[in-house]
Amino acid sequence: MTSKKIAIIVGSLRKDSYSGKLAKVMTELAEGKLDMEIVEIRDLPMYDQDIDTATPPPAFTAFRERIRAADGILFITPEYNRSVPGALKNAIDVGSRPYGKAAWTGKPCAIVSQSPGALGGFGANHHLRQMLPFLAMPAMPSPEAYLGGIADKFDGDTLTDASLRAFLQTFVDAFAGWVERQAG
Repeated sequence: MTSKKIAIIVGSLRKDSYSGKLAKVMTELAEGKLDMEIVEIRDLPMYDQDIDTATPPPAFTAFRERIRAADGILFITPEYNRSVPGALKNAIDVGSRPYGKAAWTGKPCAIVSQSPGALGGFGANHHLRQMLPFLAMPAMPSPEAYLGGIADKFDGDTLTDASLRAFLQTFVDAFAGWVERQAG
């Protein structure tokens, strides 16, 4: 299996977000299997067709190019109001335009959702899954990752929960296989 380039989209903008911490852990767990890199969404202007002209904002162009260069996408997101955060939805909109030239098209993907509560971001995970068929993104069907009680699983930036680490390793391994099969 060759190492595939994976763009990680972190749905939270917060500097010390659990989604960002999970992205770093999963990048470490993927070493030798996947080449993972966080693609920042913080500086994307709100999508507005009026500014997405023949010369779109440089942030739009740079984001789209990084998504197009990836072999797969890993979404790691918290849940806001039983859905995805606005910044993540905006990034999805930016990458989906211009119509017919979406950067997301054909990119195999997986979703990890998390929350301090017991449901582990179930609503965000499923709202994101509802968008993926329209974006022509094959989503890894299993294992699914809804990580509840996330606040108790870290000490600073260090993941302290051995069971979660083992699950994340299983998830990363499955995702590497998923991306490889989709490329076949």
